[in-house]
Amino acid sequence: MRLNLTGGLIAALLIVALIIAYGALFTVYQTRQALVVRLGQPVGNPITEAGLHYKLPLIDSVILIDKRILDLENPAQEVIASDQKRLVVDAFARYRINDALKFYQTVGTVDRANSQLSTLMNSALRRVLGEVTFTHVVRDQRADLMSRIRELVDREATSYGVQVVDVRIRRADLPEQNSQAVYQRMQTERQREAAEFRAQGAQRAQEIRSRADREVTVLVAEATSKSEQIRGEGDATRNQIFAEAFSQDPDFFGFYRSMQAYERGLKQGDTRMVLKPDSSFFRYFTDPSGKIRENPATPPVAQTPPR
Repeated sequence: MRLNLTGGLIAALLIVALIIAYGALFTVYQTRQALVVRLGQPVGNPITEAGLHYKLPLIDSVILIDKRILDLENPAQEVIASDQKRLVVDAFARYRINDALKFYQTVGTVDRANSQLSTLMNSALRRVLGEVTFTHVVRDQRADLMSRIRELVDREATSYGVQVVDVRIRRADLPEQNSQAVYQRMQTERQREAAEFRAQGAQRAQEIRSRADREVTVLVAEATSKSEQIRGEGDATRNQIFAEAFSQDPDFFGFYRSMQAYERGLKQGDTRMVLKPDSSFFRYFTDPSGKIRENPATPPVAQTPPR
């Protein structure tokens, strides 16, 4: 009976020892860091090394804090640039908790840290972007401005045990109503430039067309003058040839000219002519030699050649 009681007591003590040992040991993973809190107050330095650690059971508690890089999504807000233009800025930040004790004593949780950092980031955005123009934010100095914002937020966040790793401006644009006005102004400007280009093109085309017409007129006039000159020279040469032919044989020349007149006057399908029978036009019809009779009514007397 006594042995059974002793065995039960030993088993109970072993169970209690195991429970105490289980409560005194805790594990810290590579992505975490730990704070040992005793009756609400931190004890010792934060534990940043991964592995198995111990604490006082039933008295100490362990608070695990993430030591990875965390994201801070900042809601879009309006910022007034130095040229009095309103901007809708959408930015985000990345940070890590590098002092777990200070982090626990100031903000305590990641949600509260995000709230505080969001306030600091909004203030830094207004301060930095308010000193530059809209063009600098959108195009010229964006990288430098993000670096300045990160430095300001990191300087203020040090008091929370937080290190700001990066700040990025995802989008910086005009408000919707201003964007529509800007787009309409840009569209009007482009339409004005297009109309100006079309007018310049039409003027240039008219100049080219006028110059081409003038050149065509000059060329046609020169060609006409040249052709008239050549035609005059040809007519002069033809008349000279006719004159030479006429001087060589006037009868043949007269006969040839009459044949040409018959060819032009008696065309096919139009041979009606109103002329006197004794007209000189038909002299080669009445006499092969082409001589005109003095009295056509009296026929010539045939002469008998002498025997």
